Amino acid sequence: MKNNLESVMDRIKQAAVSSGRNPETIRLVAVSKTIPAETVEKAIDAGADILGENYIQEARTKFNDLSSYPVSWHFIGHLQTNKAKYAVRIFDLIHSVDSLKLAIELDKQAKKTDKIQNILIQVNVADESSKSGVSVQNTLNLVKEISDLKNLAIKGLMTMPPFFNAPEKVRPFFKNLRSLRDQISKESIHNVAMDELSMGMTGDFEVAIEEGATLVRIGTAIFGERI
Repeated sequence: MKNNLESVMDRIKQAAVSSGRNPETIRLVAVSKTIPAETVEKAIDAGADILGENYIQEARTKFNDLSSYPVSWHFIGHLQTNKAKYAVRIFDLIHSVDSLKLAIELDKQAKKTDKIQNILIQVNVADESSKSGVSVQNTLNLVKEISDLKNLAIKGLMTMPPFFNAPEKVRPFFKNLRSLRDQISKESIHNVAMDELSMGMTGDFEVAIEEGATLVRIGTAIFGERI
């Protein structure tokens, strides 16, 4: 576990340096979905400080089991509106907001505890019907609508590009997300920061870093293949 984590951190650093970036501007989200709490505990001991979860019920159990650890919890899966209240209780950053309906419910739940919930807008860069996310052409409009919600703070964008065995084939999708980020930044929308680009996983995170990723979501390279 420790060796895996150190290897990933080294690769992140090398990718950053080779593309002229400060490695400290890139954070590793250790994707701990389906991984037992005791294994995640070892990853935390080895240096993982952000955990990425996909399923609310599983995350609630793990959050309680690991509550003594000073880690940040990120939600990276598809979020159903009826689970928004649990998401707001647990997660520091929700990567996968892709509709005004979900945003309104998150805002409502955050307001109950006087929390400003940090979120990313999930963009379906390839317009794949099998994946969640707002279309590229509708993203700016959604950002503007959500910006009026007082208990949400948009921090950037997230995407899950099509799967290819060759990382270079994914590069155009990462470039598109970065371009969209830059376009939205120029709008200077109130209550919207475009500081974060959540993109890149085990098979392509170095290319994502070269294209501007600030959050890379890595599970397999740390925890091994999921059963």
